[in-house]
Amino acid sequence: MSKSISWDDQRIFLAVLEEGSLSAAARRLGLSHPTVRARIEALEDGLGTVLFTRSVNGLTPTETAEALRGPARAMAMASELFVRHASAPSGEVAGTVRISVPEFMGIEVVPAMLARLREANPAIRIELSLSNAPADLLAQEVDIAVRTVAPKQEALVARKVASIPLGLFASRAYVERRGSPASFADMTDHDVIGPDRNRSDLALAEKLGGAFSRDRFVMRTDSHPAQLAAARAGLGIAVAHVPVGERDPDLIRMLPDIDIAVLETWIVTHENLARVPRVRAVFDFLVESFRKMSRRS
Repeated sequence: MSKSISWDDQRIFLAVLEEGSLSAAARRLGLSHPTVRARIEALEDGLGTVLFTRSVNGLTPTETAEALRGPARAMAMASELFVRHASAPSGEVAGTVRISVPEFMGIEVVPAMLARLREANPAIRIELSLSNAPADLLAQEVDIAVRTVAPKQEALVARKVASIPLGLFASRAYVERRGSPASFADMTDHDVIGPDRNRSDLALAEKLGGAFSRDRFVMRTDSHPAQLAAARAGLGIAVAHVPVGERDPDLIRMLPDIDIAVLETWIVTHENLARVPRVRAVFDFLVESFRKMSRRS
């Protein structure tokens, strides 16, 4: 290695690796395409190795680049954590808190909670990461996570906050056009919106049987917000959180005596972060907000 490697060059390398092209990395970082290309070439020169091979199909990471993915991502998470920790004076309920939330909750449930949180704590800033994959709390990739799977690591602080039932919903326009199923068996006479490739969702659909076989779905998508949006548009019947569906005046719950499944929900943080005032304030607020929602449902 001929010279020290700057974090900026590592950051650009990670963006190219994750985005798959120089142009996409440039857009993500707010840099020009020539700048990104020059920095990657300089990094390869500094490391004395090739990181990407170039072809008509774009960039392909080499074995060395893939081996560097983990350390580069760890550096990125450490940098983000550094900035969050530095975003507020010590001891004050202020600064940035990064929260990981499943996609559906991040769109349909959590924003209203965050609005009330900001009213009570205007000095707090929120970074919201929407992903159905669990964030790495042990590496402090995020400060707080909303999870639907019980955490097992001993270094985590977790509170079970809700058991959210899932039900079947359709738009009023769909019901006016097609009517409502009188029983679960009648679902075979209706249009159903369901998952595409998500294994856990497909496994649940398979257990339900009948109308929920994959080849019968009139629309398939693994995005839960997209499933509900399709139901709102009148495309068919979709599974959704009961509290979310029931608060929407344009949706009608089908077979209201049947819960398709129940999502057990936890709010989780790292034990080292639980003592940070801004993190503790958001953690406690989310715990109470989810419990209130659960009591109303």
